[in-house]
Amino acid sequence: MATPEATAADGRNAKGEWRPPYPVRYAPLFSWPLRIVDTLKWLFRYPGFLWPLNLLLLAISTVSWYFTQPDLARCVRFEPGWMTQVYLRNLAMMWLFYGGFHLHLYVLRREGAKGKYDSSWPARNSRLFLFHDQVYDNIFWTCGVAGLVWTGYEVITLWLYANHRIPWLEWARHPVWFVAWFFLIPLWREFHFYWVHRLIHWKPLYRRVHYLHHKNLNPNPWSGMAMHPVETILYLSVVLIHWVVPSHPFHFLFDLQHAALGPASGHHGFEGPIVAGKFPTGSYFHYLHHRYFECNYGESTLPLDRWFGTFRDGLPEGAGAQLAEEQKD
Repeated sequence: MATPEATAADGRNAKGEWRPPYPVRYAPLFSWPLRIVDTLKWLFRYPGFLWPLNLLLLAISTVSWYFTQPDLARCVRFEPGWMTQVYLRNLAMMWLFYGGFHLHLYVLRREGAKGKYDSSWPARNSRLFLFHDQVYDNIFWTCGVAGLVWTGYEVITLWLYANHRIPWLEWARHPVWFVAWFFLIPLWREFHFYWVHRLIHWKPLYRRVHYLHHKNLNPNPWSGMAMHPVETILYLSVVLIHWVVPSHPFHFLFDLQHAALGPASGHHGFEGPIVAGKFPTGSYFHYLHHRYFECNYGESTLPLDRWFGTFRDGLPEGAGAQLAEEQKD
């Protein structure tokens, strides 16, 4: 008799769940003894730390900065013109980024169910979700709520920069620190996310706030920012570091857009690569959190879950450790 952990030839268990044939792995960044060569490969190879997601999000922020960002001189006062410009730009980016994944994976179904962690598709006719539809529910919380919170953080911070209320880092005076920010922001985001995520799993906050996000046992791209407003405020508070640590408005923009757009890739429910096998994407690490709740609060670069005993590798009990030992040999 097949057990829930037994897998068929296509990698699915008796419940129709698919998992990669390898355990979730951490980046070699904090391994001991130090693995310098492996760390450099992880940093510069494709796929790796830089490629493709972080550089893609940096490219999006660069285009935003040069072509859609209001001039800081306009941000000295809170005026409807530039604030509306920011909001409409952010809304368009959500529809393009989240909607792009959704169109490819769920509307056109160009990948079929290949690499889909859960064989079922988004729920319809379910009282669990607004409008009785998981996708419509997720779009409402993402575009209707998270988009406003995202814009609120951006409007306030641009006003602070424009009025010299927060420290400003100049390229000409600190070029090394200026460049270092772009490498540190994804790491800072992951560190911040882990602790905020642990906080909202505290029972009083979970019952009133985080439960909404966890309705998505089978997440899709729009689930990434489908959160209670309080959770969205806490999650995007990652950018408050720019209020106290010197940075440039471009660093702030990258940090905020990284946080606002990145969840689409981590929640779409597929293991990449997709698009003719050329675009690595997906996060089985985070899917396991939606599946089992009390594990994998962070992501797979900083080994915080391993350090604090909340890590799950995705393989049947004991199989991940066994495979790791075999790989060492």
